[in-house]
Formats: sequence, structure tokens, C-alpha cells
Amino acid sequence: MQFIDLAAQYQHLKTKIDTRIAAVLEHGQYIMGPEVQELEAALSDYVGVKHTITCANGTDALSLALMALDVKAGDAVFCPTFTFFASAETIAFAGATPVFVDSDAKTFNICPIDLENRIKQVIDAGELTPKVIMAVDLFGLPADYPAIKEIADKYQLKIIEDAAQGFGGEIDGKRAGSFADIATTSFFPAKPLGCYGDGGALFTDNDEYAALLQSLRVHGKGKDKYDNVRIGMNSRLDTIQAAILLEKLAAFPTELENRNRAAKNYTNDLQSQIVTPFVPEGYLSSWAQYTIQVDNREQVMQSYKEQGIPTMIYYGTCMHQQSAFEHLGHKEGDFPIAEKLAKSVLSLPMHGYLCADSAE
Repeated sequence: MQFIDLAAQYQHLKTKIDTRIAAVLEHGQYIMGPEVQELEAALSDYVGVKHTITCANGTDALSLALMALDVKAGDAVFCPTFTFFASAETIAFAGATPVFVDSDAKTFNICPIDLENRIKQVIDAGELTPKVIMAVDLFGLPADYPAIKEIADKYQLKIIEDAAQGFGGEIDGKRAGSFADIATTSFFPAKPLGCYGDGGALFTDNDEYAALLQSLRVHGKGKDKYDNVRIGMNSRLDTIQAAILLEKLAAFPTELENRNRAAKNYTNDLQSQIVTPFVPEGYLSSWAQYTIQVDNREQVMQSYKEQGIPTMIYYGTCMHQQSAFEHLGHKEGDFPIAEKLAKSVLSLPMHGYLCADSAE
């Protein structure tokens, strides 16, 4: 059994993907070719936003979002401590200070109650300017954006939605990638929608942000690439990856149904024995990972290994425990729920071809 079976997906889509790649090789427009614009339009339609701006990877997408929101030294950006390093890394890279937030015990996503408490603490300390909330759609489940939006409006903060794991997820029929001022995703191969290399995208309904992001991703260009009106970066999605993603996006709704079927099977089999994932009423997960919580993780992982079932840990170290953020002065117990999750979660195999009938 594969943890994520990309080979099975390729075999299912092989003819269409090969045809798409061949078309790019024929026209030879490898950078910003027509498939890039076609993909951006298709993604906007799927997510339900006015603008999609593709880029080189998901980490660049977060950096570009922070640049567009003018995040800089002296600013505080609030993000979960239980997440992948890129979330906090890009904040520090922008010169700002990541302010970590504990997790919700049921969804594992950023906790709105702790979020507001941390915002108040920053305001009371008076050393940083609260600027942005960066929420992460962990394991495929969108964060609690109704509550986050209420807090953001109360304290006049912008929201970045990191939808790299949540792409395809929903809240009351509205899709991940459409809940923030700027949302981002990653097309890393293991993501719910992934390419065959690195890739990323940003989503927004704001015309000014879209124009700014289109400039920033190509060296801050103005009317052309030799007219540089601001400092940007070189972060473009390769045309071949866009071509691959067009076929993967077409198959994505079916794969999403298959992921949810597999998750339902897991839950039915496991819920009497362990803590299985919680999906709130009105939410749909895209199941980037199917993550369970256990008391004796090493023993459980060994038991699965003996049965030929691979497992992974996302994430064994919280952001506030990382050496790179030692200077922030956090200690054990500052984020009790996240720390408990880091010691007790493990993820089981999950992909769109897991069920026996998924390839039919």
C-alpha cells in the first residue's frame, strides 16, 4: 500500500496528461505559456474567485501574499503553531514577527478563542503592530473562517488563507481559497491538487491585490519585464506543470468524492477505538491527510507497519518548539493543545485512488 499513490493517479490520467505535455513541447512556450492562463481561469472558476495568480511554489505564494499586504518589520502576523514550517518561515522572511496561536482540540485548526487572546496580548504589549491573521486549512479541513473574519474585522486585520491542504474543502458550499483577502495553495505533488514538481497559486477578489501579485511574481514588472516598478521575485509556474494541472483539476471532483468515501470508511472502522477526525456541520474536508489521535503512537505505528500500512506524522514539532524561533522565548505548556497533538497524531494513507472502486 502507498501512503499517497501518485502512480495510480498517473495511470488513470496518463493519456490526457501525456497529450497535454506533448502540446507544450510542440508550441515551446515553456514560461507563462497559454496553459498557464487557461489554468488560472479554470482555478478561479472552481474556487469561486475573480483572480488566480499562479507562482512557482506554495511557499512563494505565502511570501507574495505577505508582500502584497505590505507586511514588514514591526508587524505581528498571527498563525497556528501546529502547522508546516513554511507558514511561520515566510512571516519571518518578510521581517515580521510570527505570533503563534494554539489549536482547536477538535478540528486541529487555529483556535479563534486563543487567537483573540493573542491579539489582545500584542496590543497590550505595544511592541508590535497587529497586521495579518494567517490561517491554515489543516489536513483538508477549512479553518473556522466565520469566527476568524469576525475577529479580523474587530481588530482591523487582513486574512491570509493557506489552503494548500484544504483545496477542495468547503464551508456551507463555499470553497477553500475564497475565505480571505488573499488565499494561497501549493501544487506540491502530495497535495490534494498537485503537479509533478513545484507549483503554487494565489486567489483573491481584490483587483488591486491581483495586479500587484501579477507584478510581484515577475521581478516587480511594470508595463513589461524590463520596466521594474517595485522589488519583486522570480516566481512563475512552468507551462508544463500548468498543463498537467489542467487534467488533474478536471479529475479532481471525482477524486475528492473518492477521498471522502475513503475517509468515511476509515471513520466507520476506527471511531470505536481511537479519536478520528472531526468535521463540523456544513464543512467538507478534502482530506489532504486522514489524521487520527492516539495515546501510544509508536506502538500504533508499529502495528500498522507490521500489516504493511504506512503512516506519517504531521507534525511532530510545533512552530514555537523549532530552533529557528527559539528567540521568541516560548516554553513548554504555552500551547498545550498543539503540544499534545504533536505527541499524539498520526496520518494514514489517503489519496483519490484508495478505494477499490475509485479507478472505475
